[in-house]
Amino acid sequence: MQLIGSIITLLGSIFIFLGAFGVLRMPDVYNRMQAGTKATTLGSMLTLLGVGLAMPDWLGRCIILILFILLTNPISSHALARAAHNTGVKLTDRSIRDNLKEDNEEEGNA
Repeated sequence: MQLIGSIITLLGSIFIFLGAFGVLRMPDVYNRMQAGTKATTLGSMLTLLGVGLAMPDWLGRCIILILFILLTNPISSHALARAAHNTGVKLTDRSIRDNLKEDNEEEGNA
């Protein structure tokens, strides 16, 4: 079980690294936030699962932490992106469409 836990922990670490790399490579705040949130959510969950499998005494605590991350990380990322949009942080020039801006304009016209 120790070997399986170590492999899963390594996979989690790879996802966290790729999330950090995505934060560096993405062109604007919204893309960076998306890359960081998705990769770190999965990476953190895999890392904790690997630790829980490698050390069975900690498995219950790790599962509670996994559930906490699964619930809070996407919600906090959404709140931060929404706040950035509402304060006027611009999208990259390569963005084709701003659905939130279009929705807000439609609500204002209705």
